Amino acid sequence: MELLFKKMIKIKLPGYISGILMLAVVLYSCSSNQAGGPPPQAPQLPVMSVTSAPATTYLEFPASLEGKVNVEVRPQVTGYLEKIFVDEGAFVKAGQPLFKIDARLYAEQLNSASSNQLAAQANLERAQVEVDRLAPLVAANVVSEVQMKTAKANLEAAKAAVAQAKASAGSARINVGYTLVTAPVSGYIGRIPYKIGALVTNNDAQPLTLLSDVREIYAYFSMSEPDFIAFKNNFAGNTLQEKLKQAPPVELILADNTPYSQKGKIETVEGQFNKTTGAISFRATFPNPDGILRTGNTGKIRLAQQVPAAITIPQEATFEIQDKVFVYTVGDSNKVASKPISVAGKTANYYFISDGLKAGEKIVLSGTGALKDGAVITPQPVSADSVLKSKPL
Repeated sequence: MELLFKKMIKIKLPGYISGILMLAVVLYSCSSNQAGGPPPQAPQLPVMSVTSAPATTYLEFPASLEGKVNVEVRPQVTGYLEKIFVDEGAFVKAGQPLFKIDARLYAEQLNSASSNQLAAQANLERAQVEVDRLAPLVAANVVSEVQMKTAKANLEAAKAAVAQAKASAGSARINVGYTLVTAPVSGYIGRIPYKIGALVTNNDAQPLTLLSDVREIYAYFSMSEPDFIAFKNNFAGNTLQEKLKQAPPVELILADNTPYSQKGKIETVEGQFNKTTGAISFRATFPNPDGILRTGNTGKIRLAQQVPAAITIPQEATFEIQDKVFVYTVGDSNKVASKPISVAGKTANYYFISDGLKAGEKIVLSGTGALKDGAVITPQPVSADSVLKSKPL
């Protein structure tokens, strides 16, 4: 090549001819270099043969938690809040004092009612004495029968006055008792919006506090109509209650995605679907002996479903396009092709496939980001067992 350039210089060809020769030399040189370079190699990617085996799939539904008993503690009488015996979040037992309302007014009302009762009792005794005094006189025709009837009428009126006074005293006594507000059930104290010295009435919008019995927790969740039909078809029984008895225990996944230590049981289903959402509500009950769960917590209910023959693939082998899930299958000549799949359930690491794949097909496990349909790869076979061992279901 160098010799050819020297000869061109010595010959001193015309300019345009010299340019053509130089261009031809450059093109020849580039084509020679390309022809001599190594061809690009197919990427080496892990490939797994899809298998079918029995598996457990899971369905998850958002849930809200409530204590078995949630009681609004409200005052029954009007008065100034004199004492608060508990703090927010404290556990109290049924009958334990919570609040004290100023009782002086109601104590005076009780004293007045008690005095009226004593006076009425004295009038009753006086009326009885009058009847007893007139009885022998009427028998001896000393006084008229009319006087005896009048005395007896006075006696009945005195009895009625005693009963009325006794009722007034009892009502006043109850009001005095209402000034000490006690816990109606055992549970945890909620927020206390009132402070000592605040005026409270039985018409206040806010209760004194909310008392929650959380020894058992109710988890409320909803299913769509298709999920509800599938749920019913999974269990034996003629009625829904019989089917619920056959349902296995359910798990509660807490807000931090950790499972709650206790298993729960689905107990009730709402009587009708919500016309707005098209869903029906369920209630599952969980024991809460340590009081870890509280009213207002959220989580997810996880239902287990047994699948007799499920195709299981790692989630990392899939990719999504417009809410559809795809995998790359490996065909003849090690060419890959994207294929849509239908996901029937999932775990933390795997998808359970209901449609789109068959046992025996090969899929690319990882490195799919740079692949395109028709690309050729160098398969690196990986067994399904080794994949399951590295990432358990």
